[in-house]
Amino acid sequence: MALGFAHSGDRPCPCGSGDPLLQCCGPLHRGRLKAETAEQLMRSRYSAYALSEVDYLIATHPDAASAVAERRRELRASCRQTRWHGLKVLASEAGRSDDLEGTVRFEAVFSAGGQRHVLKEHSLFRRRDGEASGPWLYIGPLD
Repeated sequence: MALGFAHSGDRPCPCGSGDPLLQCCGPLHRGRLKAETAEQLMRSRYSAYALSEVDYLIATHPDAASAVAERRRELRASCRQTRWHGLKVLASEAGRSDDLEGTVRFEAVFSAGGQRHVLKEHSLFRRRDGEASGPWLYIGPLD
């Protein structure tokens, strides 16, 4: 999805950093930069959900069990039905630029079907292929 009027890069990034989208998660979504930490990947994935950046969500979450076309359809439908209202990072463990694995605990407020919800998750992140130079990937929730 191209950044258009509705997703102007000078608006604050949805991840809650306070930085403009073009200086925060936007370059990650476009593939111009790689997330340096597990928390940065988690924040960029939250923003990707908020902005319907489906290809980025697929690229940063390996799922051999599902066909890419089916995942893309499901994510697009989910993005159309969900409005994200805010992200709060509660804790990060490891997941720094020189780590191979890390976790992030967060809360994300969203609305779907006319009701407001809070997603609470403790997420696991790993480097692709277990190499420090590999990109960070979202593996899944721990609890």
